[in-house]
Amino acid sequence: MERKILEVVISDIATQSLEDVFDYGVETFALNAATVFIDELNERIESLSEDYLLYPECRFLKTQSAMYRNLIHGNYLVIYRVAKQRIEVLNVIHGSRSIRFIKSIRKIKI
Repeated sequence: MERKILEVVISDIATQSLEDVFDYGVETFALNAATVFIDELNERIESLSEDYLLYPECRFLKTQSAMYRNLIHGNYLVIYRVAKQRIEVLNVIHGSRSIRFIKSIRKIKI
């Protein structure tokens, strides 16, 4: 069976979160470490175009179709939705966020 390659679309909220993660990394770990971390994270996000089924269903956003999934990178979760024609990256959050906050991600529109 041939795998479909889907377009990866990143929400405005996820884009802002990535910028916030980078800024935090610069303040905490220095520019080089933050750059490496964000570059690796962006590569993994882009790889979702082919590897979107590689990662597990998000346990806080269960559906029959397992459309909400999460990629773990360090202490961060990349929560994405598998749609028919594309992968929608909804948000990038720290793993310590509350379950209520994680459940609210379902409402993000792209």
